[in-house]
Order: sequence, then structure tokens, then C-alpha cells
Amino acid sequence: MTARDQDGPPGGGPGARRTGRGRETQRTERRAAILEAAMELIAERGYRRTSLAAVAERAGLTQQGLLHHFPTKELLLVGVLEARDRWDLAWAAAAAGARHTGTLAQLVDYNATRPGLVQTYTVLSADSVTEDHPARPFFESRFRAVRAAMAEVLRTECGDSLPGGLTPERAAPLLVAVMDGLQLQWLLDPEDVAMPTAFRDFLNLLGCGDERGERVEGAEGSPGEEPGERRRRNP
Repeated sequence: MTARDQDGPPGGGPGARRTGRGRETQRTERRAAILEAAMELIAERGYRRTSLAAVAERAGLTQQGLLHHFPTKELLLVGVLEARDRWDLAWAAAAAGARHTGTLAQLVDYNATRPGLVQTYTVLSADSVTEDHPARPFFESRFRAVRAAMAEVLRTECGDSLPGGLTPERAAPLLVAVMDGLQLQWLLDPEDVAMPTAFRDFLNLLGCGDERGERVEGAEGSPGEEPGERRRRNP
């Protein structure tokens, strides 16, 4: 057991009297360290070649210590995707104020720089359709939330009626399908599928693309920039 796996010394020492709040803080910090390590390794090695043992070692834990927080690889990867969504949404709120399609386009730009995480999302989302898959509740909830958010974006920017008479609610699943479908095609053939360009083409078909979707290259505070990336860039 490593030092970071221990909650404190055995017996009646100060560590044994750690408060509930202290234990919860420690638990939160360890989960964050595990998720950051997993995200780094997925970016470096890809989804399939990222093992629980490697994540534990990168996070400074034993594998048993990691399993205390994430009992399976699938649940760990769901945790990574949840963290990615939180960071992406935080960036979107800070950068855009009001949601618009240009923000979505910039998120697509950023996803094109992190194929490991896109691969993780694509594989897990496909696997989750099977019965009793541990990631299924996450993706069911996520897709409901994303469709609602997309409808809000479309209504804010395009009004209640889109080309062809579509309502924002009817167009939202199409927008989600385009984003996810482009990711799959890009993963399989990145040389032939220009994901950011194709997404902007679809926005133009909806009549919603504008100059706010211009690509931002190398800007500080890029969409979804994870803490580990800031740390590696700014040691």
C-alpha cells in the first residue's frame, strides 16, 4: 500500500481522528488525481491500451486503491467522460455567456486535438446500448441533456422555425447525430474527413453558422482544456 492509499496511521494517532470532511476532501482529491491520470494516458496511448494498473501507477496509487474509487474500467472511463463534459461546459459558459452554435463549432475544433478521449466516448457510447452495460445510465442521461441543450442553442440563434419547418426540438437530435457521426468517421479516416469543416458545413445548412464559429488556434483557455493539460503546458 502506498502512502497515498492510506487514510492515516493505525491506532489512536491524529490520522485516526480525521474528520468526515477531511476524508471526503481526500476522497475527492484522489478521484480527481485518478481521472487526470486516466485522461493523460488515454491521450497518450488510446482507449484500449490504457490499463487500470497504468492509471493507478500514474496517480500514485495501488490498483486496489484505484478500484476503491472506480471498481471497473468502464466506470473509470465514464468518470473521465463526466469530467470532460464538466470542463467543456464550464468553458462554454465562460467563453460564450449565451450559448450559440459558434461555441459548439469551437468544441468540435478542440475535440479534433484529443483523439484518445473522442475514441473513449465513441467506443463506450456504442457499447452502452447493450443491456445492463454500466455506462448505459450515463449515456441515456447525457443524450437527454445534450438534446435539450442543443434545442436551446438552436432556438436562441435560429428562432422557433428552422429550414424545412423543423422546430429546434426536432432538429436537436440531428445536430447530435452529426457531431457523433462525424467523430466516428474522423476516427476511422482522419485524412479524408475534416471534422471541424464538415460540422460548420452542417451549421450552414441549418442557416445557423456565422463568424462566431471561426476557429481559434492555440488560444489559452481552449474549449475543454483539462487541468492536466494546463499543468503540462505551464509547469
